[in-house]
Amino acid sequence: MMRGRSDGGLKKRLIASVCVVALFVCFLFMYYGSSSQGASALEYGRSLRKLGSSYLGGDDDNGDTKQEDSVTNAEDSLVVAKSFPVCDDRYSEIIPCLDRNFIYQMRLKLDLSLMEHYERHCPPPERRFNCLIPPPSGYKVPIKWPKSRDEVWKANIPHTHLAKEKSDQNWMVEKGEKISFPGGGTHFHYGADKYIASIANMLNFSNDVLNDEGRLRTVLDVGCGVASFGAYLLASDIITMSLAPNDVHQNQIQFALERGIPAYLGVLGTKRLPYPSRSFELAHCSRCRIDWLQRDGLLLLELDRVLRPGGYFAYSSPEAYAQDEENLKIWKEMSALVERMCWRIAVKRNQTVVWQKPLSNDCYLEREPGTQPPLCRSDADPDAVAGVAMEACITPYSKHDHKTKGSGLAPWPARLTSSPPRLADFGYSTDIFEKDTELWKQQVDSYWNLMSSKVKSNTVRNIMDMKAHIGSFAAALKDKDVWVMNVVSPDGPNTLKLIYDRGLIGTNHNWCEAFSTYPRTYDLLHAWSIFTDIKSKGCSAEDLLIEMDRILRPTGFVIIRDKQSVVESIKKYLQALHWETVASEKVNTGSELDQDSEDGENNVVFIVQKKLWLTSESLRDTE
Repeated sequence: MMRGRSDGGLKKRLIASVCVVALFVCFLFMYYGSSSQGASALEYGRSLRKLGSSYLGGDDDNGDTKQEDSVTNAEDSLVVAKSFPVCDDRYSEIIPCLDRNFIYQMRLKLDLSLMEHYERHCPPPERRFNCLIPPPSGYKVPIKWPKSRDEVWKANIPHTHLAKEKSDQNWMVEKGEKISFPGGGTHFHYGADKYIASIANMLNFSNDVLNDEGRLRTVLDVGCGVASFGAYLLASDIITMSLAPNDVHQNQIQFALERGIPAYLGVLGTKRLPYPSRSFELAHCSRCRIDWLQRDGLLLLELDRVLRPGGYFAYSSPEAYAQDEENLKIWKEMSALVERMCWRIAVKRNQTVVWQKPLSNDCYLEREPGTQPPLCRSDADPDAVAGVAMEACITPYSKHDHKTKGSGLAPWPARLTSSPPRLADFGYSTDIFEKDTELWKQQVDSYWNLMSSKVKSNTVRNIMDMKAHIGSFAAALKDKDVWVMNVVSPDGPNTLKLIYDRGLIGTNHNWCEAFSTYPRTYDLLHAWSIFTDIKSKGCSAEDLLIEMDRILRPTGFVIIRDKQSVVESIKKYLQALHWETVASEKVNTGSELDQDSEDGENNVVFIVQKKLWLTSESLRDTE
């Protein structure tokens, strides 16, 4: 009996404990919101705040901050997502797939000597950011191009360590509320413009202009610093993909994009660069601190893959001119490597050497048997880049390029609208190409008419075409003072090589993941059927909206061109994102750019603008 009474008391205490725990769990559930994804929005951020309590943007006239929790089920269009959490202020510069904190917390086993920690490592769905990225304290609408080439607001990128560290090299200078860019670099202290002219002079190009009368158009600048080299090339009608990792100088690319200069976060590590073969006429490295001899010349062979026939590699570094024993040894070994790769010295002067690739396969075929590095396998695809490991082999030219002894591209700007030689790889005819070019010209004119009340000549600068196809959207913007990052999905036809053949730039990307850029780096996003595409892959439309908001500058625009039902679903997120409608227009039935669905659903062009907002903490710090 005593044992029975004791067991009963134990059960009562157990039930009471369970009730207390249940009440506590309910309290936590009610406090943090009913959406499990919203509650775990910043799982490794530790701090999560409701948007209603920290948003100071003025878009809710009634001052109502009792906003409901976000909803993840994008297919249930009857449920309205009325709020998103706001990420902690210290995540104002987060790049989800290039987040070193995530790498440390997941204890990923990466080889630091191979730069694997600077490559993309995306969080799984349960650890993704499902919150709005706040701007830093005192954030201002960016200075407009072309003035932005030379100065930016310090508050927008509050990092001055590069100005101090590179003070003797004229990278950047802190001046009151602004940071200015004199155009200097490690090997061009007196200005990128003079350095560029000197390279053109070395190559005997007409009038010391590096574009060589339109024959040199696309450039890859490896280890670009703050991208002043690419900035000053723009005046010569040369577009540069300025490339640098999120390393110890982690804000280089952020400064470049804030200035309005094309740039991308990437690294020569273990994976191929996200560019097709034969994309660039010139690769450039000015003291980029890359060991080109490592792993049997693997990194130099990757440059070889993306260079066009007859393309150049301009190299300014101590190895090219210093006379000490160590640098002389490196120069000797590097010279032997590039000779086996069939590169020749085009010119060498002062601190710079310029090598040139051969125009055909003849040199490769004349090498002694067993010469290293070998030619890549005949069945290897030189244009496959998504997650593909680099190989220490030489990429030979196609039969077309070998026969014509070059890429056969027209000079710029004629190449923008000339049928690319690689068009036949996709079964496209010249008629299809010309029709696509004309259709997108009409559509871009229509977009600008719809935005005419909001957009002036200098309103937008950095543009992204999220589904670029063959680059005709970007081609239609040629006469506007903008540049376009053309994005091609790795899941479809690899049309990125056609984009580069047109003298444009871009990258591969799967929109089920975050893009490799800092927050607030693009003025306009063009989303053509992107939401329909990711739905077919089972990915989250809400995740994509939050990612688009992350990379979009305050006051920037999004052009969504998709099914009407998709657009109606997106409209229910506008208040949560603090986007406002600019224009909406139904697409004419039978439009050749918009395939009607099986049920006859038409597409809609829907344009929104992102408002500028600050967190309460940010505003307080500013005051």
